[in-house]
Amino acid sequence: MHDRIKSHRRRRIPAVTRILDALGHCDLPRPVIVDLVRRKLSEIRAQRSVPEFESIMVLVRRSLDELRASKLQPVINGTGIVIHTNFGRAPLPPNAIRALGEIGSGYSNLEYDLRGERGRRGSYVEGALALLCKADAATVVNNCAAALVLIVRHFTRTKTDVVISRGELVQIGGGFRIGEIIEATGAKLREVGATNKTTLNDYARAIGPNTAMILKVHRSNFFMSGFVESASTEKINDLARKKGLPFVEDLGSGAIVATKELGIADKEPTPAEALKSGVDLVCFSGDKLFGGPQAGIIAGKKRLIAALKDEPLFRALRCDKLSLAALQATVDLHLNQKKAQIPTLALLQISENELRARAAAICDDLSKSCFGLQITSGRGTAKTGGGTLPKSNLPSVTIDIIPKNSSLGDFAATLRAWNPPVIGRIAGDKFKLDLRTIFPHQDGVVIQAIMAACTK
Repeated sequence: MHDRIKSHRRRRIPAVTRILDALGHCDLPRPVIVDLVRRKLSEIRAQRSVPEFESIMVLVRRSLDELRASKLQPVINGTGIVIHTNFGRAPLPPNAIRALGEIGSGYSNLEYDLRGERGRRGSYVEGALALLCKADAATVVNNCAAALVLIVRHFTRTKTDVVISRGELVQIGGGFRIGEIIEATGAKLREVGATNKTTLNDYARAIGPNTAMILKVHRSNFFMSGFVESASTEKINDLARKKGLPFVEDLGSGAIVATKELGIADKEPTPAEALKSGVDLVCFSGDKLFGGPQAGIIAGKKRLIAALKDEPLFRALRCDKLSLAALQATVDLHLNQKKAQIPTLALLQISENELRARAAAICDDLSKSCFGLQITSGRGTAKTGGGTLPKSNLPSVTIDIIPKNSSLGDFAATLRAWNPPVIGRIAGDKFKLDLRTIFPHQDGVVIQAIMAACTK
């Protein structure tokens, strides 16, 4: 009897081909769809009862929608966070996009010298970065965490201790912590000072026969105020020279342009400034205030850069041709002082007047057709984001929306389902789109998405 019931349940579960026929055309690869359907049917088999065919189709379609939404795709950033880690950080300059197309669509001289010999990967971009950072030499790996791992791994081959202030044990995106990254190399942390106060004597007392290096980490994603003290880079450098130790600074955000040139009062140290203060090596991200692709840039003394590139780990961490192509284009823009062509820097410098004019035009267009929404322009506060300039707020302008026939959550979900997704935030009983992080050429798409959401 039990076997007959079990067989009956199996017969009631629809075949994969029947579900595929009912789905019709789908923009996902067929093997992906088949795999998803089989997994859903396996889940149903594990249940005590089999739902109706229509319910199964609803489940499959919803799962396909979720899978489709997980594909890498463009989004419109209306959050007001310029360097948004979840949205891919720095948008690439047009020159970098062209370089990606030219290099990625064919062959290149990645490791070929056009004089007819084997070449060296990234030789031009390394020289250009050294010039930009006012360093003896520079090199590139795939991100700043990789740069730090490579540096620590090199200096801790014979000695293990890395001296670092407790106030600089930063946690970066995704829950990763500087201390854990360092310890993953096999090195030992020698924490000095207190969370809020670290003096030069704290560093001096921590140095011993097993000290490999002194590491300073710029607090780029948080700040401390009140009863605080930190030893200056110059003083730590003097101590490192006296003790014969390498001194490295992780700058994190990679501000090449002085922040005051961007109209931002808070200062972010540049690689050139850190190296001038005596630091042996600096490392920073390519996809933050530098405005380029993901990369970990290392600059400093020539002999140390050469030694890092001789490390076996360097090959595992090196950049591919596409990252190098985009980075090369971005470096050239910096050297040519064309920061207006670097989207991240351009977004930081947009005037309030320009944002107000765009907001007025958008509200005027929407007010003519979206009677189901209350739409106004408002004052906003944007952030640099990406673990940079934590104290700096940028004045901005928002499109504020109150839907009359749906909840704010449902309205936001409808915009996220648009193609491309339009993503904002809910604050003060309003749905807000911050125009500082929406490119002017996207205004028309935003208007269309809001009109569609209003109709829905």
